[in-house]
Amino acid sequence: MKRIVISIISIMVLSSCMTDEKYEDYNRDPKNPTQVSANFLYNSAVKSLTDQMTSTNVNDNVFRLLGQYWTETTYTEESNYDLTGRNIPQRHWSEMYRDVLLDLTNAQQLVMEDESKSEGEKSAAFAQSEVLMIYTWQQMVDTFGNIPYTEALTDNKLPVYDDAATIYTDLINRLDAAIPNLTGSGFPGADVIYNGNGASWKAFANSLKLKMGLRIADVPSMQALSTSTVQSAVAAGVITSNAGNASFPYEGASPNTNPVWSSLVESGRADFVAANTIVDIMNTLEDPRRATYFRQNLGAGVYQGGIYGTTSNYFTNSQAADVMHDPTNPACLIDYAEVSFFLAEAAERSIVGTPADAEGHYNNAITASFDYWGAANVGDYLNNPAVAYTTASGDWREKIGTQFWLAMYNRGFEGWTAWRIYDAPQMNIPGDTENPVPFRYTYPVNEQNLNPTNWEAAAGAIGGDAQSTKIFWDVN
Repeated sequence: MKRIVISIISIMVLSSCMTDEKYEDYNRDPKNPTQVSANFLYNSAVKSLTDQMTSTNVNDNVFRLLGQYWTETTYTEESNYDLTGRNIPQRHWSEMYRDVLLDLTNAQQLVMEDESKSEGEKSAAFAQSEVLMIYTWQQMVDTFGNIPYTEALTDNKLPVYDDAATIYTDLINRLDAAIPNLTGSGFPGADVIYNGNGASWKAFANSLKLKMGLRIADVPSMQALSTSTVQSAVAAGVITSNAGNASFPYEGASPNTNPVWSSLVESGRADFVAANTIVDIMNTLEDPRRATYFRQNLGAGVYQGGIYGTTSNYFTNSQAADVMHDPTNPACLIDYAEVSFFLAEAAERSIVGTPADAEGHYNNAITASFDYWGAANVGDYLNNPAVAYTTASGDWREKIGTQFWLAMYNRGFEGWTAWRIYDAPQMNIPGDTENPVPFRYTYPVNEQNLNPTNWEAAAGAIGGDAQSTKIFWDVN
């Protein structure tokens, strides 16, 4: 009988702990909270996005190698475009879906449920996170092509893949809906990019819109959308100086250091040197940015790149500049140089202005790059006949593409994408395998194994799950 009474009392106590709110906190581990704030999720997503786009760790991404800015010293598989050996597409896919898009989605939900916020505060925070989600979705399309979109971030474990062009159209519509709400502080105290400046967020959003509008300019069925998107973005106001760059500040102590520092310094390794692709072009142009892009470890004014895609000696080739060994070196998601090159393209296409206006935007873009890097003698560089817009070789695609690519030295993904868009400059064939430069990441192996039906349909829709398959906007 005594055992029965004790059992009954025990059940009553446990029931009380589960139903009485004043006891609920005793069942929670304060070091492992079950709920997090919207600010925390937002901050985590922004850092994950910036880290992933900035990192040079070959387990994360190989964008600097795809752009042929750097080459590897010892292990050359990635500079020969073996992306599956380390399952690089899976890492990028998981990081973007799980640690960026899902966190931003949950942050939006928490914001809208927060009764302490006004409707204006809710809409501003929602819009701010929406812009970053659109940025991420667009990046994923530009990396893979068709991807899960409408059924992603849901309980559906086997999402279908949406058409990439259709995703772009929807993202542009989402930007149009978000931009008017970019007022107020959004995420007060958590916004490390613009510190709650709504005007800066609008310029960022419009610059992203400009980029997306030009991406689809050569797609026959999307040219009207391209024109209207570019024109409305410019009219509403894009980034107009380096002060408006979407810049993420890093700190001097782990885990908040620039991930490039982690790979170049903290790791104690010497895995990368400048590639001959970029060094040879900059040497030919006598580009003053060499002194800010690379160390002068070979002597004053001496620059030599390792032969791309072969084993390269760390000490007899130019190394990344000291600024890239700085743990606090900030990273950009979009910058003024990039925007100015887009404006030059828009002028050449007569979407905004006329081709006669392209030269001014082109010069602004190069000047912005020099200013950002603290490089000297931009005037002399712009007067170089091989650089000057009226005398540089090639059509507008080659002129803009080459200088765009040079300016994106620390933003590997945009450099690789500039090559895909403008077909300039001429890339090298990797020395070990002579594999062609990829046009996309292949889908992760997990998708083939766990979502085979939808993966197979997506691969068929884009023309094959191969690195040689082009993204829908790459029609030249």
